Amino acid sequence: MGLLRQFQNPTFRLIRFTCKDSRRLTLPLQHLSQRRNTRFSLSSSSTLKNSRELVLVRAVNTEAAATQASKMVKAIRVYELGGPEVLKWEDVEIGEPKEGEIRVRNKAIGLNFIDVYFRKGVYKATVIPFTPGMEAVGEVIAVGPGLTGQKVGDIVAYAGQPMGSYAEEQILPADRVVPVPPSVDPIIGASIMLKGMTTQYLVRRCFKVEPGHTVLVQAAAGGVGSLLCQWANALGATVIGTRILLPVFNEITSGKGVDVVYDSVGKDTFQGSLDCLKLRGYMVSFGQSSGGPDPVPLSALAAKSLFLTRPTLMQYTITRDELLETAGEVFTAVASGILRVRVNHKYPLSEAAQAHADLESRKTSGSVVLIP
Repeated sequence: MGLLRQFQNPTFRLIRFTCKDSRRLTLPLQHLSQRRNTRFSLSSSSTLKNSRELVLVRAVNTEAAATQASKMVKAIRVYELGGPEVLKWEDVEIGEPKEGEIRVRNKAIGLNFIDVYFRKGVYKATVIPFTPGMEAVGEVIAVGPGLTGQKVGDIVAYAGQPMGSYAEEQILPADRVVPVPPSVDPIIGASIMLKGMTTQYLVRRCFKVEPGHTVLVQAAAGGVGSLLCQWANALGATVIGTRILLPVFNEITSGKGVDVVYDSVGKDTFQGSLDCLKLRGYMVSFGQSSGGPDPVPLSALAAKSLFLTRPTLMQYTITRDELLETAGEVFTAVASGILRVRVNHKYPLSEAAQAHADLESRKTSGSVVLIP
């Protein structure tokens, strides 16, 4: 068996062999397979019969193939837990969507306190390094094999899992995104998805606010807080924000306390929130921006037969139907004017560290959006 001639181009190699017997084409393949990151396939039988038979061996450089199937985009990465300075702006590789997935080019990304919790380690990321972010609106630019229901060009939004929205592009499970109505601007959509859906489950399902209820909202000027006040008011409740004087509070509640407290602050306000509740009142603790509250003995709840819950959005949007219903109510509330979204701060995605610093130091109000 003798190697006569080779022809090369960037994607394949032509090899012409002569053979005087029927030996299998073993030696050349073994020899060529020593080339790093290369695989081969034969265009004819692996057995050569007679002489002067031409065989085409196609060599595919796997590094080049990987490059063609993926691309580099900019994203924020976290390699260690800590302050805003651990947010690093760098290139990351993104591949093609697999079955049941889509690739989205983000137009706007919501900034939420849960991003701070993951950055600090209050909530544990499944892997490190990781890309933070739980909310975005973007355009579908690729769909996985056989996928129906989404197509290239659709504008979609998501909130919750999977984490990773602090990126120019990302791969998402198709069943975790929702269509964004044309009437909703991407910046508004990105600012409302996580906070709006959180508000929806808090006032519509966790504790169903009805006319005549009195509601206390801690951190009422914040992203979720401002939406809570608006939606509860639209439902006919009397809404009290924080920083109200005790005599005024007692006058509003006739000294009886409130039906429900929505508390996202945690340690600094938790005990005061419990004290404000009426008999059989509901304490809804859905965040801890000041740190986790101290342990609560059951006897503290027994004094007024109080109810205490620590809900999360993910547990209220487990099914596809729950997700679509929740997001649909949010978009309807925006369109009808029940929710008036205030996007008071916009930062380039590359400046996510500064946005985090401003959020934690309470220099922001309303919603904060990052722009890729």
